[in-house]
Amino acid sequence: MLPTIALLPWGDFIEDFLDGIGISLEEFCSEMTGGWLFGYIEALRREGIRCSIFCFSNRVERTEHKLHAPSGATITVMRAPGTYRRLRRHIKDPYGWSVEAMYGPSRGLSLRYRRLVRHLMPYLATPIRLLAREIRRARCSAILCQEYESPRFDASVVVGRLLRIPVYATFQGGNWHRSGIERVVRPITLRRCSGLIIGTSAEETRVREQYGIPAGKIHRIFNPLDTVEWQAGPRRDARIELGIGDSTRIAIWHGRIDIRRKGLDVLLDAWKDVCAQRPDREIVLILIGSGPDAELFDKRIQEAAVPRIHWIRNYVLDRPKMRQYLSAADVYVFPSRHEGFPVAPLEAMACGLPIVAACAPGICDILNERENSGGIVVPIGDPAALADGLGRLLDNANEGHSLGIQARLRVERGFSLQTVGGQLQELFQNVNGLRNLPT
Repeated sequence: MLPTIALLPWGDFIEDFLDGIGISLEEFCSEMTGGWLFGYIEALRREGIRCSIFCFSNRVERTEHKLHAPSGATITVMRAPGTYRRLRRHIKDPYGWSVEAMYGPSRGLSLRYRRLVRHLMPYLATPIRLLAREIRRARCSAILCQEYESPRFDASVVVGRLLRIPVYATFQGGNWHRSGIERVVRPITLRRCSGLIIGTSAEETRVREQYGIPAGKIHRIFNPLDTVEWQAGPRRDARIELGIGDSTRIAIWHGRIDIRRKGLDVLLDAWKDVCAQRPDREIVLILIGSGPDAELFDKRIQEAAVPRIHWIRNYVLDRPKMRQYLSAADVYVFPSRHEGFPVAPLEAMACGLPIVAACAPGICDILNERENSGGIVVPIGDPAALADGLGRLLDNANEGHSLGIQARLRVERGFSLQTVGGQLQELFQNVNGLRNLPT
């Protein structure tokens, strides 16, 4: 039997993630691939380590055991605790930054009660004994939690101590506290976990300075990408299939429609400038994705009269189709204000696209040599700089092609499943149940 690692993805409910991108639990199990979660699963599988996903749902009546069809990973979906579910009924946004954001307009509830619930509720989302029982049933040798800055990580450390197995965690963008309890608990759980996987240098510095975590406990490992799956097809064929003319220059973005976090307001302002400066050029911005801000984003596009946008308003699960869009494009744009370690620009770079990206966390580690790594880095929240970078590569096909070659090479060297899988295997090789793996 292959050794197994328990993976705990983000979200009190799994639906908090899935609903945001408009897919069902059934589609998650049968079709979804890519991203941090499935990249790790594939990288570990190639090293002889299997993974089992554990999550909580508001839409199941009892624990269900499923199979992720594309990867073969098992998925355990547990019913969320009743106390937490009842509290959620009165909550507008369980991840709100403040009492007001969490509850919205609220009547009949005292401020003291709302503050108490805000601090306690994230810790009521994880039933320790149920999670421990299911992880033991799956015979997992270690736990890997998606975010260490989360109450679920604290719960994972408790589960790890109950089962006497090590707990690790990654950084995928969470760097703030939902509950005041975290300020007390987090330094303790970080000291007691077995290791942290952090891809970005800025986040490594923050964790070491804020929590005093020794360097030996932090492992600089990037998110992996399947560079065999993600590579460009023939540009002309892709354009014929999509009905795009040879002379049209295309900028492209794909991801979750979250205006503030993803910098999509900056992108609209930048694109409007790009179009205004090139009134006679055939240029199009293709946007692919859905998310919680889809309706507001559509309204902004209409009100600002932003031209030459083609928006595919759904989360594309069909990887060949997504590669086709990327193969047809000329430049990838990434305007995010905040990220953990983004996978979307890696997918574009693997398909030979140069990128113009705001210097969000992770980007300066991906484009560590700037243009020699395949892209142009601009300040966060600067539409003029973003427009300049986009315009430069839309106007100069030869430069864009050269940067695209460098982008592909950068991904092959630093982010392939083989590279990252080997680093993860080395990290886990001393864990009980994994010690007999070949090195």
